[in-house]
Amino acid sequence: MLTVDDISVKKGINTDEEVLSPRQFMRKNNADDVQTIYNGLEHIMTGKKMGNLGRLALFSAALLWGVSFVMMKNILDNIPPLYILTFRFIGAALILLPFCAKRLKGIDKSYLKGGMIMGAALFLAYVFQTYGLRYTTPGKNAFLTSIYCVITPFLYWAYIKKRPDKYNWAAAFICIIGIGLITFYGDMRIALGDGLTLICGFFFALHIVVSARFIKGRDPMVLTMLQFITVAVLTFIGAALFETAPSVITSTDIWSVVFLTVVCTAGCLLLQAFGQKYTPPSQSAVILTLESVFGALASVLLFHEILTPRLTLGFALTFIAVVISETKFGFIRRKRNISLQK
Repeated sequence: MLTVDDISVKKGINTDEEVLSPRQFMRKNNADDVQTIYNGLEHIMTGKKMGNLGRLALFSAALLWGVSFVMMKNILDNIPPLYILTFRFIGAALILLPFCAKRLKGIDKSYLKGGMIMGAALFLAYVFQTYGLRYTTPGKNAFLTSIYCVITPFLYWAYIKKRPDKYNWAAAFICIIGIGLITFYGDMRIALGDGLTLICGFFFALHIVVSARFIKGRDPMVLTMLQFITVAVLTFIGAALFETAPSVITSTDIWSVVFLTVVCTAGCLLLQAFGQKYTPPSQSAVILTLESVFGALASVLLFHEILTPRLTLGFALTFIAVVISETKFGFIRRKRNISLQK
């Protein structure tokens, strides 16, 4: 891939001169290989455009996931958690089916095993998260869920014996302080909803670890559909055994479930896949961590959650811990390296 610096050095372009468009440059310079230069500049311009679209896609996914915490909280007033998850994951699996239909011929026992194990971890994560949301606020649910980013490196340590680095340890220390500010009050007890949400963070981290094991050499779209089916089956069984079917479902509830299924599950999955394709990993991580921030803002604006100074500080520390764990300040080091090169 050509870069602006490559073209400047190789073709003798003075970057301090007036900036010209590719076509203006072609008219001004009569070099034999000017078409090559033009193609390189066109490639750069297209790459920047796709990069902007990629970041917008990730930003949109984070925003939609953040708002979904408030939507889920409102639906829980009429529909039990396991029924919501059943509707949501059956719908998401059906949406993915047309994209996977031709690929299903290639699945074997390893695909089924991987999909079922990944689905079981995802099932436990969503069950604890949704029941936790039932007994806490959307903002606290969003931020406490995000601790899976901090937990994941330590689960990898137990699985592949790779020690967490200094950034992971620092993130864990800061995260513990943030969790304490969010969850502990005068009696030093964790509320039920907060405790369930913390457990969900562990299972989301476990889902990442087992996914990394089974996704190697396999079609991620097929595995995603298989785990969605697994979650739908498990939540349906759980709903039939342990929950009472909803007696009253409003049209608002129906449309909210449809929105969560189509937009916040299947749609955001596609936005994330597109965004990460055209966005550097460090930038992707920072943008996706905004999910918890958007969740808290949506909770304040739509659910009228009150942010006390203690809670705000807890949210801020948790967010900083997640950013450290996800990026290791790579985006700062990258900018510093670029400035030094200049």
